[in-house]
Amino acid sequence: DDVILVSAQGLPMKRETDLIDVWFDSGSMPYAQWHYPFENQEKFAENFPADFIAEGVDQTRGWFFTLHAIAVMVYDTVAFKNVVSNGLVLDKNGQKMSKRLGNAVDSFKTLERYGADASRWYMLSNAQPWDNLKFDEEGIVETTRKLFSTLYNTYSFFALYANLDSWKSDSESINVNERPEIDRWILSKLHNLVDDYYTDMDQFDVTSACRRIEDFVNDHLSNWYVRLNRRRFWKGELSDDKRAAFATLYECLTVISQLISPVAPFFGDWLYRNLTGHKQSGPESVHLSDLPAPMHELKDEGLNRRMDYAQHISSLVLSIRKKEKLRVRLPLRRIMLPVINESFKEDVEQVKDLILSEVNVKAIEYIDNTSGMVSKKAKANFKTLGKRLGKNMKAAAELIGNLPQEEINRFEGGGPLTMFIEGQEYDLMREDIEIVSEDIPGWQVASEDGITVALDITLDDELLAEGTARELVNRIQNLRKNSGLNVTDRIRVSVEEVDGIRKAVDMFGHYIMAETLADGIEVFDDTSKGNFEPQEVEWLEGEKINIGINKN
Repeated sequence: DDVILVSAQGLPMKRETDLIDVWFDSGSMPYAQWHYPFENQEKFAENFPADFIAEGVDQTRGWFFTLHAIAVMVYDTVAFKNVVSNGLVLDKNGQKMSKRLGNAVDSFKTLERYGADASRWYMLSNAQPWDNLKFDEEGIVETTRKLFSTLYNTYSFFALYANLDSWKSDSESINVNERPEIDRWILSKLHNLVDDYYTDMDQFDVTSACRRIEDFVNDHLSNWYVRLNRRRFWKGELSDDKRAAFATLYECLTVISQLISPVAPFFGDWLYRNLTGHKQSGPESVHLSDLPAPMHELKDEGLNRRMDYAQHISSLVLSIRKKEKLRVRLPLRRIMLPVINESFKEDVEQVKDLILSEVNVKAIEYIDNTSGMVSKKAKANFKTLGKRLGKNMKAAAELIGNLPQEEINRFEGGGPLTMFIEGQEYDLMREDIEIVSEDIPGWQVASEDGITVALDITLDDELLAEGTARELVNRIQNLRKNSGLNVTDRIRVSVEEVDGIRKAVDMFGHYIMAETLADGIEVFDDTSKGNFEPQEVEWLEGEKINIGINKN
């Protein structure tokens, strides 16, 4: 205090005795933010009290409370309406990080290795901000794979074919109502996502918003819409159907770039600029664009329900295939579906072709749930019922285990189930009971979320030959790709005669040639190499096969 400093204007500078902790002073919301009360009075009035603040859980007394205390004394109001109180970042085993334990993570090295966007997305999507986070670098790797790599590959796929066709987003578009049903479905799901995103973010629930985006990108956009529509993008001339596919995928990617940008600002802006850079007008950056409002007119719950059935049924069939080690390229005869409600059959019929193509099965048959062909048993879900029923849980589990088939079918179709135990009435929800289906001789059965699928796994010579033909098409297409042929080049094919090859070529030769743009296909034995120099490629059950292709 005996030292007096001199300002640039020559005035004395002395220690200020009335000084709050400098951390508070630097972050005092929102006074310091607007340099209030010395200026920006109108700005301050517009933003006070603040919508929300965020700070670590250890600052609740030192900052949260002090802000309120000042606001009450000066304005007789609170300083903020909501608070996001961040938990602690622990190591992957749940221990507090410390140099002594050697489990501390260097955040700068992490950012340098994985990038800011992937690190931030992992932390915000992995746990609610107010929960402690068990930090594991493998989680960032998984986030990169599931979200950012998927989005990058989806964009690259779109850009490749849009550039080949010189398609631009501002060219004449196809009205949404005139686009195929699968286009209308993904746009319906997109605007459901936007609607839910607004709800989550308005409630400061960024974790749920991030998880919804991940689910949409992985389960709906990439693994369903793009995968099922690949042929539309690469086939022939720029038809109206192709324009509709481009416009639909473009809109999905553009909106996703905006939705991810608050959490992944760099990747979001990169994606947005790549998508919109050709436009003569409009925002130059995703961070200068307006977040799109949900278009409720594009939301179609009936369409969502039908496609949801298609996804669930396909998933169940594929799970049976995996369990029984029946590769997807091997066709099967029948799926049998118990009808769960009046609209189920009608809904499934509208997406039947999509399901059959996805799971490589010839036909779908429907049965009445009361026919007894599919035997089901009910089991109590102790996780959901335990807290509600307490000491009555054991009695409830016994009653649920003895439910008759008709009651299970009615409940599975959406009917209510009320149980009386020790004079008390309990209303059971769908999640309170697990429905288990038993296999039928010659069939395999799987159930999930009230849907049961029975798959005929009986094989015959024709199915086996068709499966071999499909495998052969896959290997030839890979050879075409690796040999640098143009997609329109015609070829001739030589194939080594291994088990099942000759029968497959005899029965399905026209299919093989049509799929691979081949003008001819010959089968050679191990005493010759055919007309073309063959290449050894992977075949079934770890075997090898020699296949030769030559530009015609």
